[in-house]
Amino acid sequence: MVNPLGIMALVVVLASCANNSTQQERDPIELAGLYTEMGLAYLQRGENERARERLEKALNLDPKSANARHYLAEVYNRLGQVESADKSFLQALELTPQDPNLQNNYGAFLCGKKRYEEALRYFKQAADNREYRTPFLAYENAGRCLVAAQRYDEESKLPNSLFGMAELLYQKRHYLKARAYLERYLEVGATSPEVLWLAIQIEGALNDQQAVAKYGEQLTKQHADSAQAKKFLQMGKRSAAPDGGESMNPRADQ
Repeated sequence: MVNPLGIMALVVVLASCANNSTQQERDPIELAGLYTEMGLAYLQRGENERARERLEKALNLDPKSANARHYLAEVYNRLGQVESADKSFLQALELTPQDPNLQNNYGAFLCGKKRYEEALRYFKQAADNREYRTPFLAYENAGRCLVAAQRYDEESKLPNSLFGMAELLYQKRHYLKARAYLERYLEVGATSPEVLWLAIQIEGALNDQQAVAKYGEQLTKQHADSAQAKKFLQMGKRSAAPDGGESMNPRADQ
């Protein structure tokens, strides 16, 4: 939640800028940045009309502000102004075509409008961007979009979206569905420590100790130095203790 005092501070700064404008010309780019920050703050609070007003002021001062156009696109979408939202997204992308957050958000917008093919293209661009700190968000969005489009036969084109969906379903405790997605991922994707650990967690939740042991053996052989392998071995030691119980359930180690 945005601190209301933060917005008030921006208002004070803008008022100060206006009062000082008679003494010296203010930098319009600086003012545009302040209006953009205010617009984002109002957007995060759900005050869409106020956000729109500030962002439009920002663009009057700096038409090349990609952030202002990006946030304004989100505002227009919330207000149901789909064509304006689409136009603003594209204008922002013209200014910063390699912005992964913008690519991911535009993909989500397109998927929501059932423009699945375009959405998947932008999700892939975001996920492949080395500057993107949270590529799993793009993978999860791609997986959801493919499910929404009922295009299960095409999920192999984005194998990491299968992993993202498996992880999401596991977190929501839909273990059988999570297993199905992960098994399909394993047919086309790499068996990283993260993937094998998720498989162990899912099978542990389903109380399939044979599968837990199988994935655990694969993990410790292929990725012996990984944190996940060490965690699995430690889990095995506890289960082997006199009071450790009969099964290894990795959910207790999260």
